[in-house]
Amino acid sequence: MQTLLINIKQLLQVRDTSINKVSGVEMTDLPLIENAYLLIENDSILDYGSMSDVPNLEGKDVIDCTGKIVLPSFCDSHTHIVYAGNRSGEFVDRINGLSYEEIANRGGGILNSAKKLNETSEEEIYEQSKKRLEEVISQGTGAVEIKSGYGLTVEGELKMLRVIKRLKEKYPIAIKSTFLGAHAFPIEFKENHQAYIDIIINEMLPKIAQENLADYIDAFLETGYFSVEETIKIMEAGKKYGLTPKIHVNQFTAIGGIKACVDHGALSVDHLELVTEDDIDALKNSNCMPVALPSCSYFISIPYTPARLLLNAGLPLALASDFNPGTTPSGNMHFVVATACIKMKITPEEAINAATINGAYAMDLSDTHGSITRGKKANFILTKPLHSYYEIPYCFATNLIDSVWLEGKKFGTQI
Repeated sequence: MQTLLINIKQLLQVRDTSINKVSGVEMTDLPLIENAYLLIENDSILDYGSMSDVPNLEGKDVIDCTGKIVLPSFCDSHTHIVYAGNRSGEFVDRINGLSYEEIANRGGGILNSAKKLNETSEEEIYEQSKKRLEEVISQGTGAVEIKSGYGLTVEGELKMLRVIKRLKEKYPIAIKSTFLGAHAFPIEFKENHQAYIDIIINEMLPKIAQENLADYIDAFLETGYFSVEETIKIMEAGKKYGLTPKIHVNQFTAIGGIKACVDHGALSVDHLELVTEDDIDALKNSNCMPVALPSCSYFISIPYTPARLLLNAGLPLALASDFNPGTTPSGNMHFVVATACIKMKITPEEAINAATINGAYAMDLSDTHGSITRGKKANFILTKPLHSYYEIPYCFATNLIDSVWLEGKKFGTQI
């Protein structure tokens, strides 16, 4: 059966020729078709065009989209949505004036989540995590990366990655899995970093590879966490098992981490709330995608990624949610797009490009996701009636979604 959406007010992110990403000034262009149709067959986009060329309606499931906009599903390339419990108490601590570092020094932060995760069964973690995944799908996400990193033990990390694998097998959404054993040093290794790194390299990685549990490897490259030299060891070890680096870097300090990531073949560098000229020079002429996480900046009141600096240098930019229990307890990519426009001063066109085609690139999914292109997955958002796609960031707290489609089916009909 073919499904035909007709009278679409605006069909966004239409790319006749599949592209990997857009950079610099290219990000100001969001190709669209006014008064359009979209034809899908099985799980893929078969055709699209102007209503003046609409195919014969006979034998097709026809959906009238008068006044509504269609855009490709969001591609969220940085999340931590597999975790146990929450850290709402730390939310109040921040309101009362404690910093991220002060909370961590009191045993909060990542170590708090690690304690909860290791005390929680794999089945319970799965049940909690699937609700979060269903929530982000309902908010328009059609591809997502999920990290481990709240285990910080061999069994804890494997438990998280097995939950991610179960989600991948159960849900009709593209999921990429990232091993983040190097998220923080457990208390017992605070004075002996090398011993914990040895566990990551010699115990965790072989078992993860044996069970084929991860696509990428990550580390929190930051002052007080993993140094440049330590992160290089972890990146190199992961690459021996076929895991491409995707690295947390420059959230609080700039210590040469971005150049190290680029030099060691990182697919993306994520956070970048602080960016230097040396960082920009390192990213130029590379294949590495800078990823901004504006809802993290919003939630913990830290600077926003200087998007204009990156774009004016001709670089690409992706947007992701950073959904996690401590610093961004939300995976709402609509809010991410709106916040990027409001606080980072990027245009709606740049923000939608960053959250779709460039997000897909940051997960190696450019061939199948991120744009309205013949042959790509039929993953898209159908909005409620809107005057213009400008309303997507403008109405930052309004649910504008009529329905979400994954692999050619309206979400909720295939679970």
